[in-house]
Formats: sequence, structure tokens, C-alpha cells
Amino acid sequence: MTARRRRSRLLAAAALALPALAPCRAFPGDQAYMTPSDILVDIVDAPRTPVPFVGPDNRWALLLTPQSNPSIAELEREELRLAGLRFNPSTNAPSRDWLYLSPVLLEIQSGQQHEISGLPDTVRILAGSVEWSPDGAMLCFTNTTSRGNQLWIVDLESGRASKLLDASVSLVAEEYPCWLPGSDGLVCCIVPADRGPSPRPPAVPSGPVTRETFGAEAPARTYADLLESAFDEDLFEHHMTTTLARVDLQGRITELRHSGMTWSFDPSPDGRYLLLTTICRPFSYAVTVWRFAMLTEVVSLETGRQVHLVADLPVQDQIPIAHGSTSTGPRSVHWRSDEPAALCWVEALDGGDAGAEADWRDRVFLLPAPFDGARPDTLVTLQYRLGGLYWGGGDLAIVAEWWWPNRAEREWRLFPDSGGEPLLLLERSWEDSYSDPGRPLTTVNAAGKSVLITDPRGRIYRAGAGASPEGNMPFLDVMDVSDGSTARLLRSTPPFYEQPLRVIPGTPVRVLVRREAVEEPPNYYVRDLSTGAIDTLTRFPHPTPQLTGYTKQLLVYERTDGLPLSATLFLPSGYEPGTDPPLPMVFWAYPEEYQSRDAAGQVTTSPYRFDRIGWWSPLLWLLEGYGILYGPSMPIVAEQEGGQPNDSFVTQLVMSAEAAVNEVVSLGVADPDRLVIGGHSYGAFMTANLLAHSDLFAAGIAQTGAYNRTLTPFGFQSEDRSLWDAPGVYFEMSPFMHADMMDEPVLLIHGEADNNPGTLPMQSERLFEALRGLGGTARLVMLPLESHSYTARESILHLLWEIESWLERRVGPGWSPGS
Repeated sequence: MTARRRRSRLLAAAALALPALAPCRAFPGDQAYMTPSDILVDIVDAPRTPVPFVGPDNRWALLLTPQSNPSIAELEREELRLAGLRFNPSTNAPSRDWLYLSPVLLEIQSGQQHEISGLPDTVRILAGSVEWSPDGAMLCFTNTTSRGNQLWIVDLESGRASKLLDASVSLVAEEYPCWLPGSDGLVCCIVPADRGPSPRPPAVPSGPVTRETFGAEAPARTYADLLESAFDEDLFEHHMTTTLARVDLQGRITELRHSGMTWSFDPSPDGRYLLLTTICRPFSYAVTVWRFAMLTEVVSLETGRQVHLVADLPVQDQIPIAHGSTSTGPRSVHWRSDEPAALCWVEALDGGDAGAEADWRDRVFLLPAPFDGARPDTLVTLQYRLGGLYWGGGDLAIVAEWWWPNRAEREWRLFPDSGGEPLLLLERSWEDSYSDPGRPLTTVNAAGKSVLITDPRGRIYRAGAGASPEGNMPFLDVMDVSDGSTARLLRSTPPFYEQPLRVIPGTPVRVLVRREAVEEPPNYYVRDLSTGAIDTLTRFPHPTPQLTGYTKQLLVYERTDGLPLSATLFLPSGYEPGTDPPLPMVFWAYPEEYQSRDAAGQVTTSPYRFDRIGWWSPLLWLLEGYGILYGPSMPIVAEQEGGQPNDSFVTQLVMSAEAAVNEVVSLGVADPDRLVIGGHSYGAFMTANLLAHSDLFAAGIAQTGAYNRTLTPFGFQSEDRSLWDAPGVYFEMSPFMHADMMDEPVLLIHGEADNNPGTLPMQSERLFEALRGLGGTARLVMLPLESHSYTARESILHLLWEIESWLERRVGPGWSPGS
């Protein structure tokens, strides 16, 4: 008898004891929301831990508490889905962004918390709207109400909040209110008082919707929420049209542009100009707003009149799909943060086509005020694509470049004022986690702009994850920008996981850190680098004390081809390996592509981290007595230099899964007949493939995945060949095409309003129909109103009920003491 048949008989016998759980079927109508066991409900409803937003002078932080999961009724509120945006037309705010509550001030020197007076009874803050004034004396935020977004400020000296604007601030576009460099006011977009009612759809169609192509290649990923009609265009323009205004600290409004589709804005460091980007017609039905026609200009902050035209770009719908391709014309336009008013931008030298042969890819330009009549200076010309630019002063800037095909990255020191020869600081593969030098740390200057923070010797600070064969151990280094050499100032040591977040200059130098351990939730501290002393700022309690006492172990093992792999093994509290019987076990994973075998085999997790466990975490099932293998490596590696990893996707995926199974079975902690594979998004895609191409698992859980790659014909994940370039790869990687081989049960879960490119709801629906037609075993759960991730409390509780029931039905109940 094969292992599969033996397992099937065992589970069939177990199912006889579960009369409430009938075989999977398609429900003829809506099913009522169900609720899982009480302990899982308690986890979902556990209090949220506050999040700090630190001020520019490192004296204060604003603590905000994330809201609990909203009700399904809140998701039912009106939502417009236009050009890739989702927003509430009544509030003029994103409809899916997380809201924060209960603002409290934290004094960093003492760790004392201070209540804010003057707040309204109900506060609902979008995190993106929190901004500190450049001098650190005030902060602003928006409070979202049923009528719109009120603009509030908090004075730090008095600790009092006051409402600055009664008019509704529009938060639909990319830019939220921002402070002027003098901390004497803000710039924001206001809903026009004369905007009028929203357009109404025509009672009957006025004619067909027509589209035409003229031979130019215009590949695009599979986007959701695109414009589809002239009515959509009018509706989009109506809600994107705002009044751009300057607001002083008494709430007086100065209009800069009465009416326009403002997309982004940024004041110059000297406060004289505004870098303004506006959306223009014609719109596109093929791409989202981020690729729409845009006009970028410099305008006066006094009058709103144009001072300089930076770029007038058409719809960017012809960008090649090769990774590293980009738009033509000026992009990444910004102010040089260490100068009063100097523009910086980059332009592609290869037509934006990463697949084209070219010696040079990007050129970065500088243009100081006054702008018109002057020719821009070249700051640097790059062989790769621009990856980042950090400003430090006239003799210091750091530019990063990267390239997808060879996974290369470089960093150069620039001399912006003198134009001296760039100095190479580092060159490496960005796949190589062990050599990651960390990110340069920045601070905020007097104008409110981000600049490099340096020590008295002119060295920059870098903080990184510190990946190593023993796990991640975060670090803080200083780098000498004259030669790229580094010295270590701080490294996390077991049993803690300590992340440097911000350097606090002075004598001595101190560092704001976030520290945690397996049994200690993350809290914030200030560490003295000269003595190593550490002061406690916060004492957030364990958010889920129900989930303690479990064991956590980093496993390192090999694939049959010799590639090192790793995973984190979790065992229920009280379970004794070797004494207690092997466990039913849930594997939760996500595949990743690599060019390098060395990089693919690296350990990029930590056995010392606190595991924040919520509805999204498979660690919940420890409470039900299941073992968890979290994050088993599923690397897909190019078989030859410059090759395509996906050419052997299925073979490598099965090989990696088999190695993980063999490891936990050999340890005696997993029952080989009661293993479940699961994942979200690309992890769901992995799940379906493993069920189709292996006999390793008894069942699968696939959340919000894509299963038919012919529905994403212009690339997906890291694949940048089209369906017509590599039809065999698309077919072989599509579990939908192998549904006849999926003879283990699969639980398919999907948000009905998923707008993630590639994972449209039809992906789960069509795989379910294929399995139903082929006689497979599957259950399809479509969560109303939910997107790629899930939000409503009712949805989440039902999701957990589905998984709880599925596990018990498919692999039997979990372990319990004495069982």
C-alpha cells in the first residue's frame, strides 16, 4: 500500500468522528460567518502594541496604537476603485489603509509618557499623515471622520492639540500634508469648496468602449481597478481635483492652485519653491495612476505660479517587462536636501529598456536655482540603474546603483560641489545577505530634509540585519567614506535581538534601539555606545500571553543537490521530542529566486526574535497541538550563470520540500502521514504546485494565490519573460495546468476584492472549478469585500475557523498533553 493510500485510510477513519464537518462542497448560497475556538478569538482581539514616531531632535516620540480589526460593516462603506487607487469618496481618504488611535507623547530622555490635551473624543489617524515640524516643536496629523479629514497640530511645549482646518484635507493622492521648512505652516491639498456632487453614471450606455493599438509594444502586468470607461475617467478626475494651499499656524489658507489633479508636492529647503507634480489627461485603461501622464514643475510658494518646467511626460505604458526597465525622461525628481534650492533627477540612457545593450544606464543631473536659462550639471553617470541617493554636504553624497541580471550593486562617494571623481565604496551581490553592509543612517536637518548623519571624523553610520550562519544579528557600523573601511560599534548578541534604529548625536553618542527576545516582546531603549549602558523607554507587555512556553529551533539541513537550507521549527508548549509521539505539522513557506547558489543557501532569519503572533501567523496552530515548520527555504536557483531560475522551478521546489520533510521526520517530531503545506500569495502558488507534483503532504492551505500563469502573460514575481518567450515555463509552473495531478485536498481562500497584480479572485475560482470537474477534493472560501490581505474581524475569525476545521478533518486533531 502506498503512503498516500495508507494516509487516506487513516484520515478517512478519523473523519468518521467528525460528523459536523461534511465533505467539501460548493455552497449554493452565502454561508454565515463562523467563529473558531475561544483562545483563537482572544488572540485576534488582543490589544495592539503602540508604534513610535520619533521626532527630528530625538527628544520626543508619538506613540500610536493600531486599531483593532474593523467590522465587515466598515468594509461595506462606499469605496471607489479607480486607476489602481481605492478610496472612500465621503472621507477623501484611502479606504484600506490602517488607522491608528490613542496618541500619547513619549519623552525619550526620561521614558515618561504624557497625555495630549485638546484631542477630540474619537481620533482616527492615518500613519502617513503624521509629520514632525523641522524644529521638532510641533507635529501634525489628520483625523479621519465621516465627513472628511481634519488637520490637527500638537504643540510639544504645552502638550496640547488643536484643530487647524475645518476644511477636509484630501488624502487620495500620494502626498499628505507637509511642513514648510520654517516650521511656520504646512502645504496640503484641500477638497475644493465648489467641487459639487460626484458624477452620476449614465442611465444607459451612450456607445461602446473602444480601444486600439498601433503596433508599438506596450506590455503590462495584470493590474486591477483600472479605468474602464469615460464615466470612470470623469469620476477619477472629479475626486483627484483638489485645491493646493499653504496653511499658517492660525489656520489661514493661501491658495496656490485653486483646481488641479495634484499628485505630489515638496517644498524646497529654503522655503521659496514647491516641486509640484500634477496628473494630466489623457488617462490610460492599461496601467495605473503611477504611470499616467504627469507634469512636474517648480512653482513659487508665494504665488503658485510656475517658475520652471521640469518634465511633461506622457502615459508610461511602453516600459519593457524586463526587471530594471524604467520610464524615459526625468524621474525621481527631488530637491538636493543640503542646498537651499537645487533640483536633482535621473534619466535613462538606454531608452529605459533593461534588455537593451548599453554601456551606461542612468545619468543623474543637478540644477540649482534660478532654474530657467541654465543647463543642468551632470552629477554622475551610472553603468547600472540608480538605486538611491543620500546627501551629506558639498563634499559628500552617496549614490547606489544596482542591476537585476547579475544581482550587482555598487555604492559611490560623490563630491557634489567640486565634481571630483567618484570613489567606489563597495561592490557586491545584493543577493549575498552575509555581506550586506546595511543602510546609511540619516537625520533631519533644519529644513526638514533627510541628510546623512556623520560622526566628528566625517564617517557615516550604517545599520543592517547582520545575517550569519547562526542567524541574523543586527549591527551598527561606521564607514570611512575616504576608503570604504568600516568599524563595528554595536552588534546584537544572544539571547536578544537588538536593532539599531537611530543615532542620537552628542557626547556620548547614544543609539535608539528596539530589543526583543523569544519570550520578551519588542520594546525601545537608548544605549550608550561608550559604556554599553541601556535605558528603558517602553515596557509594552506581551500581546499574547496565551502563546508562551513553546520551543523554537533553527534547523539547517541540505537538499539532495547539496544546497544548504534552513527553517525554524516550533513545537507546542510541553511537547517532549522522543517521548511524545510525532506531531501533525504545518509547513508555511514562500519560494524565492536566486542567481547564486551561495546566496540561496544563506540563513536570513533569527532564532532570537520575538514572534508576534496574530491571525496571519501559522504559529496560532501551536495552540491546537500542531507542530509548525516556518519559513523552510524554497530557493529556486539559476542552473548556470546568467540563466533563468524558473527553468527548473518544479524540480527545485519539490527537492526543497522533500529535504524539509526528511529533516523534521528524522528528528522524530513530525508524522509523515499528517503533514500540511500552506502559504499566502506566491506561497499559495507553491502550495498548489507541491500538491500537484509530490506526495509529501496530506493536504494544503492556499491563501490568495495565482495558479494559471497564462493569466499573467507579461511576467510574474521575478519572471521577466513573457508567455510567448517561454511558453513551456509558464505551462509547467501553472498548477492549474496540472490540476488532474492534485489528488490531495486543498483549501482555497481568496479575498473577493483582491487587487494585487496577478492574484485576481478568478485564479482561485477557476482552480476550484477545474478540481471539481476532475473529481478532486477542494474547498473554496471567498471572503466578501476583502483584498490581498484580510481586514474585517468577521473575515479573520471565519478564516481561522476554516483552517481549524480543515486541519482537524485532514490530518486529525493536534497533540495534547497525555494524548
